[in-house]
Amino acid sequence: MVQKMFRSGFLVRASHTLITWLTTLVLFLHNTDLRRCEERGELLLPVLFFLVVVLSVLLYFAVSLMDPGFVLTDTVKGSNEELESMIPQTSTPRLRRCGYCLLQQPMRAKHCQTCKRCVRRFDHHCPWIENCVGERNHRWFIVYLLVQLLALLWALHIALSGISASLTWALWFRVNGVLLAALGVVGVFSVVVVLLLGCHLYLVSINCTTWEFMSRHRISYLKHCGDEENPFDRGVFCNLWDFFCVCRTVMWEQMYERNAPNSV
Repeated sequence: MVQKMFRSGFLVRASHTLITWLTTLVLFLHNTDLRRCEERGELLLPVLFFLVVVLSVLLYFAVSLMDPGFVLTDTVKGSNEELESMIPQTSTPRLRRCGYCLLQQPMRAKHCQTCKRCVRRFDHHCPWIENCVGERNHRWFIVYLLVQLLALLWALHIALSGISASLTWALWFRVNGVLLAALGVVGVFSVVVVLLLGCHLYLVSINCTTWEFMSRHRISYLKHCGDEENPFDRGVFCNLWDFFCVCRTVMWEQMYERNAPNSV
C-alpha cells in the first residue's frame, strides 16, 4: 500500500500542497503586511496573494497529472516507409525501437525508467511533480515555474515585513521563530525555482532539451554534430514562438534532415 502511494506520487503532491498552505497560513497569521492590510480593511493585497497561491497550486497539479506526451502506439501506419522514402538514411538516423516497451520511438523521444513509458520530446523526469516533462506539458511546466516564482518572491517580501525587533537574540528568535522557518522554506524554494526557470528558458531559446544537453554525445542524432551545432535550432525568436504558441506535434525528423550536417 505504502509503495503504491509512493509510485503514484500521492505523497509528493500532498507534501507540496501541505507546505504551500502551511507557509501561506503563517504569512496570514503573523504580523506581516497581509495581516496589517486585513486589519485596516484593505483586502485587495491579501486576495491577490491568495489567488496567486491558488493558481500556483492548480498549475502544479495540472502539470503533475498531465500526459507529458507518452508514446502510446507505433508511428502511424505507413508513415515509416513514407518517412524513410522522403528522408535519405545517409543523413538521418533510423527510428529506433525502444528496448523496454518495444514501441518505435519518434526522434527526440526517450524511455523514462520511472514512468515506464516512452515520452515524446523528453526533457526530464521531475521528482518535484512526480511526472515526466515532455512535449505536451513542457510549456505548462515553465508557466508553472513563472507563477510559482511570483508567489515565492511575494511571500519572501511578506515574510520579511513581519520580522520584528527584540531586546535580545534569544527573545528575537523566540518571537520570530515560526516566521523565520517559513522564510527559510520560501528562500530555498525561490533559489531552486530561479535556477530551474533560468535553465529551461535558455534551453527553450535554443530548442534543446535537458536530456539532449546533458547526453548529446550519447544520442545517435546529435553525437556527430559539433558542440555548438543544434539541428533543431531556428533562432531564439522562432524557438520561443514555436514552443509557447504552436500547439501541434512536430515531425522532428524532417527538421533534422533540413538542418543536420551530412556527415553521419
